[in-house]
Amino acid sequence: MCSRYSLTSPAEAVRKTFVHINEMAYPPRYNIAPTQPVHIVRLDHARRRKLALVRWGIIPSWAKDPGRFLTLFNARAETAAEKGTFRGAMRHRRCLVPADGYYEWIGAKGAKRPHLLRPHRSGPIAFAGLWDHWLGADGSEIETLAILTVPANSVAALVHDRMPAILAPEAFEAWLDTRSGQSFLAEQLLRPAADELLEIVEVSPKLNSPRNEGPEVQEIIGRMLI
Repeated sequence: MCSRYSLTSPAEAVRKTFVHINEMAYPPRYNIAPTQPVHIVRLDHARRRKLALVRWGIIPSWAKDPGRFLTLFNARAETAAEKGTFRGAMRHRRCLVPADGYYEWIGAKGAKRPHLLRPHRSGPIAFAGLWDHWLGADGSEIETLAILTVPANSVAALVHDRMPAILAPEAFEAWLDTRSGQSFLAEQLLRPAADELLEIVEVSPKLNSPRNEGPEVQEIIGRMLI
């Protein structure tokens, strides 16, 4: 599961990690939520990596009315290649999602406590993503995203049984390469991150509201779980 994440690394650090050709200025984002605009990295027609802005919550190109389509912000890696909503994107429209952490909640209903999962060595990481392009009869266009999830590793399992599929830099090119029109090889890249990649800290309950977007939502209030 991945229902909130952050991208607070400087744009220069993101560009160094993802090697995208275009420059784009943007502020740090501490509390990214579904339906919001988010950055992805994908290949252009010349097979160059480009940073683009899309909406989080995928709408497949075949949807008749995006307003009536159930927006899905995650896709299970084990079944994405089989599901009609994601099948075309798995074959033809794979992308990288820059991030530097994501959030999960634990505790009883009404008293859930947010936790931040972030790399031990701070800096950008890449979630595996799928994007799609919807074109309306009136010429309106929407580009959207789903983040792929995999079973949690032993660290992430402390807070949830699923986690985003995190790709190492050496896997970026293979994930983005859709020239074959097939997804079998790309599917092999979708596996739980190494246990040593992430740490978990409890953060401020201010994170609970998507309206709170400043650094205060990452204030550490609990001990590290790992």
